[in-house]
Amino acid sequence: RGADRERLLYAGAKTEAKIVWYTSLAGGSYKEIIKAFETKYLGIKVESFRASGNDLVVRLEEEAKAKRNIADTIETTEGSLMFLRDGGLLRPYDSPHLDKYPEEGKERADKGHVFWALARESYIGFTYNKQLVPREGVPRNFEGLLNPQLKGKLGISIGQTSAKVIGAIIKTKGEEFLRKVKAQDIKLYSIDAPALVDVIAAGEIVASPAIFQTHTLLAASKGAPLEWVPMELVPTNVGSAAIAANPPHPHAALLMADFLLSPDGQGILEKFYYGSATKDQGFKKWRPERGLTTEKYEKELVRWEKFLREITRK
Repeated sequence: RGADRERLLYAGAKTEAKIVWYTSLAGGSYKEIIKAFETKYLGIKVESFRASGNDLVVRLEEEAKAKRNIADTIETTEGSLMFLRDGGLLRPYDSPHLDKYPEEGKERADKGHVFWALARESYIGFTYNKQLVPREGVPRNFEGLLNPQLKGKLGISIGQTSAKVIGAIIKTKGEEFLRKVKAQDIKLYSIDAPALVDVIAAGEIVASPAIFQTHTLLAASKGAPLEWVPMELVPTNVGSAAIAANPPHPHAALLMADFLLSPDGQGILEKFYYGSATKDQGFKKWRPERGLTTEKYEKELVRWEKFLREITRK
């Protein structure tokens, strides 16, 4: 944590010459991170492997069984990192950038270290078609989902994104409230949440209570008539910076983790509409995974997904 930390890490990383980065970041965001990192730290080549969190877990588990240490730094979702932590596949670390993060933005390990810290946040809330829903009809809380004007016009996708919203409703309003929501005749789509954004923009349905702010802002920037609003409790999907248990390039591994958590890395991610845990977003956030074991979290997801199917129609 000394003033010469970056210099020492950079010097060590230059002798290692490269870093292997496993990430779940999609689109152009991870490419921009690589470009900025290689520009700032000349002489260090970033080799990236991009896949979903589940696929990263499988790959890292298989590599561990084969005793092949390939990955250095990992950036993926919290649910996936929980599996890696419980499997002994992460190495706790420290970073001076952690001082700017709230305690809930860090997964603590021993001796003041962390298993991971939040590099990005995506917020799940209500997205609607501005041409089809008048402003006075837009819900500002879960109770607003019962607006008669919305009956038969809402949709929701299958999967964890929507399950987290069900969990937030239960946490805020209780299970009995979901029976009232069922009367709204919400259509269940067998597509993921990002694809549902296009369905709303096309007017097939007018809104959904389980859409990422990130995807809404991106679609709106391209001309889609969409707007996103938070409910009284906003589930978050987070991507965090972690270090593999046995990184082949340890100096570069720490340097990349620092970069992701630094103002430089955070600024790049914000350009791609990701939120930062270092900033107050003006609404109450909820990380469903926080503080749970993988077994407990999986049980909760199964319960929420069961409710999701019970209150919707195909």
